[in-house]
Amino acid sequence: MPHPWLAHYPPGVPAEARLDAYANLADLLEQAFRRHPQRDAACCFDVRLRYRDIDEMSQAFGAWLQAQGLEPGARVAIMMPNLPQYLVVLAGILRAGYAVVNVNPLYTARELEHQLKDSGAEAIVVLENFAHTLEEVIEHVPVKHVVLAAMGDLLGYWYGRWITFAVRHLKRMVPEFTLPLSGGRTVTRFAQVLERGHTMSLRRPQIGPDDVAFLQYTGGTTGVSKGATLLHRNVVANIMQCEAWFSPVLQKVGHQQLTIVCALPLYHIFALTICAMMGAHFGAMNLLIPNPRDIPGFIATLSRHRVNMFPAVNTLFNALATEPEFARLDFSGLVVSNGGGMAVQRATAEKWLAVTGCPISEGYGLSETSPVATANRLDVQGYTGSIGLPVPSTEIAIRDDLGHDVPQGERGEICIRGPQVMAGYWNRPDDTAAVMTPDGFFRSGDVGVMDADGTVRIVDRKKDMILVSGFNVYPNEIEQVVGMHPGVLECAAVGVPDAKSGEAVKLFIVREDPTLSEDDVAGYCRENFTAYKRPKYIEFRDELPKSNVGKILRRELRTAQA
Repeated sequence: MPHPWLAHYPPGVPAEARLDAYANLADLLEQAFRRHPQRDAACCFDVRLRYRDIDEMSQAFGAWLQAQGLEPGARVAIMMPNLPQYLVVLAGILRAGYAVVNVNPLYTARELEHQLKDSGAEAIVVLENFAHTLEEVIEHVPVKHVVLAAMGDLLGYWYGRWITFAVRHLKRMVPEFTLPLSGGRTVTRFAQVLERGHTMSLRRPQIGPDDVAFLQYTGGTTGVSKGATLLHRNVVANIMQCEAWFSPVLQKVGHQQLTIVCALPLYHIFALTICAMMGAHFGAMNLLIPNPRDIPGFIATLSRHRVNMFPAVNTLFNALATEPEFARLDFSGLVVSNGGGMAVQRATAEKWLAVTGCPISEGYGLSETSPVATANRLDVQGYTGSIGLPVPSTEIAIRDDLGHDVPQGERGEICIRGPQVMAGYWNRPDDTAAVMTPDGFFRSGDVGVMDADGTVRIVDRKKDMILVSGFNVYPNEIEQVVGMHPGVLECAAVGVPDAKSGEAVKLFIVREDPTLSEDDVAGYCRENFTAYKRPKYIEFRDELPKSNVGKILRRELRTAQA
């Protein structure tokens, strides 16, 4: 198939990425440890860990895991927010030859039980703040080894020595819990694991490119949560695809160490690949933000650093850009603001650019694609409304329901083929067959169009489309336009049952201007939408439901109307 996008790549970006740069992710990490031992790998609560520190600790952690008798390829879950322990545990699991199962620490007991059972995880590292959830399900899941981490575990560690001032000031908010030791189960503190692991030797396992690196659970918003099986070669490929795309612009940082804002949760594929793994490849420092919802605290942290790369979702960009204190920060070092996870809205992009001087470059991907599949050129000067071009070594096809390519410019399902596409859903061959085409494309379930130059524009999720009297209404269009109204802070559009038209558009709004009325919004919509697209119902709310990544959950809004 033709690849029109290649002619529109930025200068210095190759058509093909260096897919064989690393044998596996353990190789990537160990090369980073050797190249940059004295560089800061992470900063959290103003405490820094070097690559050398993470190297030593992850060896100890991996050696301890091996000593528990886990077989090669065993699954080990991580259930914690963005803390330095995450990077240690992540590296330790991969170096020991095991697969990582990332778990949202705010899962309910039901969600946690499903993921641990489905993955077959034999060990879990959990922040003690969330151990009470694990307690509810521990007797019903295959976990045999629990490692309990505490917020202060590494916050008293400073360049190779232990101190106490950082830990004393941490406020402990840990619900009571009891983890039974029945059935031979072990429960060990993270600090004890490192202490014991330092007396052991990490055996170097044979890790092949087709070995499983991550079970990245997805689909919770569309049905039962499924584990996207990401092989070592999938994630290595995506890191190198991103390197090819980002490197020409990141050269602006010069000889200084790259600093990445890691506010998106590391258990999410966006931060996992871009911040943790690509950050290690570049020898970058991740500025870890455990609680990005604390906007004043987040801004105070940013004020102490000269950041270069800022991955985020639309809601986070918007929340920061509207804060006067954020506008007072120094953005002279910021060279990349990359948006993903949900559509970046024009109003947000324009506010962010006005405040920071660094345009948001929107990309697109899924857990199933490790995640990056397309990205806007990093030399864009403003909002494009697109998800950009396929990244190196990636093909995008726009297809109809029968699997045929649609004519250029017409709507169809975005289908992705490339080395970053998952091996399938864990132990779900039927689900895998439903999304993989015979010629190797992954069917994303997203509706998009491709322009003549290869630029892809996402229209919406198939399931989010609203059918009004036989006409298709796409929520993204409604939200983009309404989001431009100066009195609107956030909004979401969903379809609700309607006796006359089958479905009608309902609009939920969080106001920036408290005087904004329903009549104001209705009048604005009359000016901007043809009749069938206009919201029939308008509801003001104090907040909209969001995932932990900050993505607005239309599903919950729809369910509430049923």
